[in-house]
Amino acid sequence: MTIASMTGFARASAEALGRTVTWEARSVNGRGLDVRLRMPPGLDRLEGEIRSRAARKFDRGNVSLNLTIEAPASAPQLQINRAALDQILSLVADLSGKVDAAAPRLDGLLGLRGVIETVAEAPLDEAAQAKVDAATLATLDKALDGLAIARRSEGKALFAVLGGILDEIGGLTGEAAANAATRPAAIKARLEAQIAELVGAGTPVAPERLAHEAALLAVKADVREELDRLGAHLTQARELFAKGGAVGRKLDFLCQEFNREANTLCSKSTDIALTRIGLALKTAIDRLREQSANVE
Repeated sequence: MTIASMTGFARASAEALGRTVTWEARSVNGRGLDVRLRMPPGLDRLEGEIRSRAARKFDRGNVSLNLTIEAPASAPQLQINRAALDQILSLVADLSGKVDAAAPRLDGLLGLRGVIETVAEAPLDEAAQAKVDAATLATLDKALDGLAIARRSEGKALFAVLGGILDEIGGLTGEAAANAATRPAAIKARLEAQIAELVGAGTPVAPERLAHEAALLAVKADVREELDRLGAHLTQARELFAKGGAVGRKLDFLCQEFNREANTLCSKSTDIALTRIGLALKTAIDRLREQSANVE
């Protein structure tokens, strides 16, 4: 399995009873699943099924579904409005002999507003509408499948980026573990130098006292626990990637844990080199968090 991004686009079309049914599906990042529909009027009966099918495909992301249905092109059908024509003829007959005017011509009567009407397309019967609805949902499935493929394709590129960041975090964790400042011997040597500078070489400090102070400082500056947890988080993140699927929420939580350990490491650091490693860790973890926001 592989991880999937929340970004993608797909389009699918089909013909049904001379009508062209087209779905456009696109998605962007989102904390949960939010499906937004744009459809021609009169299709509210399909909304619940459309949302259900989208929810079966995706766990997260703002998904926009746009449906267009183009009716077959045909010449407009015209008819005479008999009621309007009869009323006009009645008025003509009533005015005959009262007004000195020529008898009206047929083309003149037909040219009057309201006499000629355009006949609207007859609505589909129940059986025909059922066929169009079935084609609409089948085309939706194709668009959703295409969107899922696009999101997985984007996820492959995202997987490579996240894997590189995890390798960087692993390398920095190794550097911190190997740093001399994480070992008690380095702390003891630094403490001896500081005491010699303060009290002078002629005033020796009891070895027991020096060992005691060095032990206290070593406990306060010990970052091995933080490094162990960083290593455990790295292992868990790689296991999530190996598992695949919708791992975005868990990865987001891991990023918070990564950041917590890096902050503690920096606060405990008494060495410039270790502090620099800690800051580099925080930078890499921040990039991991930004990229993880794209994972489903």
